[in-house]
Amino acid sequence: MPNVKTSTATPTAELFYQDLNPEGSAGTVLLIHGWPLSHRMFEPQLWPLTEAGYRVIAYDRRGFGSSAFPASGYDYDTFAADLNDLLTELDLTDVNLVGFSMGGGELGRYVGTYGTDRVKKLVFMSSVFPYMLKTDDNPNGVPKSTFDDMKAGLKDDRPAFLQSFGKDFVNYDTLSDTISEQVLHYHWSIAAMAQPKATVDCVDAFGLTDFRADAARIDVPTLFIHGDDDQIVPFETSAKTGSELVEGSTVHTVEGGPHGLNHTHKDEVNRVLLDFLAS
Repeated sequence: MPNVKTSTATPTAELFYQDLNPEGSAGTVLLIHGWPLSHRMFEPQLWPLTEAGYRVIAYDRRGFGSSAFPASGYDYDTFAADLNDLLTELDLTDVNLVGFSMGGGELGRYVGTYGTDRVKKLVFMSSVFPYMLKTDDNPNGVPKSTFDDMKAGLKDDRPAFLQSFGKDFVNYDTLSDTISEQVLHYHWSIAAMAQPKATVDCVDAFGLTDFRADAARIDVPTLFIHGDDDQIVPFETSAKTGSELVEGSTVHTVEGGPHGLNHTHKDEVNRVLLDFLAS
């Protein structure tokens, strides 16, 4: 299996990645998955991207998928360092970075720390960027009690929590005709195999980390794709606020879109993504 051994953050970790269509001439797209899944969540995007001629690299965050399960290092400074190590080891430049949900945090912290020398464009999809937590200066955020309840649910009965979360992820009560039960189970199996500690620790990472200062360093074309019915990461908290912080960025709002819109609204998402990459 292809792996990159990180070297910057402690403890180090081996990151699993897939390099699809390595001879693609349209450009390079690197996909960063959401919580608590793996690169496999991007299956609806892999075919359209590779068929359009892109080289697609998708990796698993430490603690998830087929990457290593170190005992610690589940914070965004570490995740950004891991991403930088991956880009450096694979010698990637002029790369389009796509971050879904928690993966949007990597984009923000990576650019805030390492700049955009290697970056062509950024796509924040259903992203936690720029700040999830409700505070006096972030009144549209999510109360801390929500994240505390998530951690408690994971510690009490992680498989049951993940099953319920998976349905909320795609607004299954109202959008069951857009996604099969088999995909729900597939996502559950991916999430269930993640390291339990990583799953819990990452709730604090994506729930409490403030990326607003990182936004000032974003100086490349940037797109936000977000559903207006996202029950996990509210539109107002993320895409609306993020686009106001990133000068020149654009927003595509998916009408009726849930958090997992890359599955439920895959045709629309893929069209918008490909149009932006080609522009």
